[in-house]
Amino acid sequence: MQIGIIGLGRMGGNIAVRLSRHGHDVVLFDRDPATVGKVRDRTEGGRGVAADSVADLVGKLTAARKIVWLMLPAGEITEAAVQELSGLLGRDDILIDGGNTYYKDDIRRAAQLAEKGIHYIDVGTSGGVWGLERGYCMMYGGTKDSADHIDPILDALAPGKGDVAPTPDRDKPGLDPRAEKGYLHCGPAGSGHFVKMVHNGIEYGMMQAFAEGFDIMKSKNAPLLPEDQRFDLNMADIAEVWRRGSVVSSWLLDLTAEALAKNASLSEFTGEVADSGEGRWTLEAAIEESVPAPVITASLFTRFRSRTGNNYAEKILSAMRFGFGGHVEKK
Repeated sequence: MQIGIIGLGRMGGNIAVRLSRHGHDVVLFDRDPATVGKVRDRTEGGRGVAADSVADLVGKLTAARKIVWLMLPAGEITEAAVQELSGLLGRDDILIDGGNTYYKDDIRRAAQLAEKGIHYIDVGTSGGVWGLERGYCMMYGGTKDSADHIDPILDALAPGKGDVAPTPDRDKPGLDPRAEKGYLHCGPAGSGHFVKMVHNGIEYGMMQAFAEGFDIMKSKNAPLLPEDQRFDLNMADIAEVWRRGSVVSSWLLDLTAEALAKNASLSEFTGEVADSGEGRWTLEAAIEESVPAPVITASLFTRFRSRTGNNYAEKILSAMRFGFGGHVEKK
């Protein structure tokens, strides 16, 4: 298939390259022309074509149903791109937002675009800087017709079944087989980003639990403790042994072990931990639904506190964020 991709940053560029590796043609645009050229040169089989504007990108899409994927920061930049594309795309064309957009904005945009016959799909995309090789876990919302049409694209981007052991009873009626491959049509417009939003809220809590646990272990050698109760524990070794058969083994733990093996003091991190919006939005949804979410709440507030003074726990958080998403601390 042919698809236009607007926004070629850490994830957008790798999405384009991965699609080209699976035989899809990509038309590329970014506000930085040099970035467009670099990504085009990374695509395989000559399947990458550069565009010098959004209009030029749309003009170079030749399929009967044009498909454009936005991979831009949530907010005004994405909003402006959607509005511009609403005047360039035609009936039955498909506009995909793969960024971290607030799901209520998706619902509004989908309704506006539907008036022109344009289909809108929101794709919550998880995988960070590792997605090029590992694939992307995707949760998406939109009409069934448009979702089915772009299935070959999503199938190419997804991790696939790989060597993950099958879940028992997954052969029951009503369960979507695509979930086993790492992508899922969640429902109407907005549902994909909603599920991804909650995913990121859960991620906050999991990361915070690891961070606090490692901080407790590192502090076990503190002078305030009786001497016979002090342990000088090796954080890198503990992270590594937990990776091997422990019930808390996970990709986040893998990234923690990698960072600690490189530098157990994590001195390259300040521990000032940013939040990208999804944690706040998850709490807003919890309040609207009257659902208690104390763990996610505490983890978000800890990120706020980290910006006024921080400790080893926040350095663990920063190390994990850098590991999975290439997030660099603000200077």
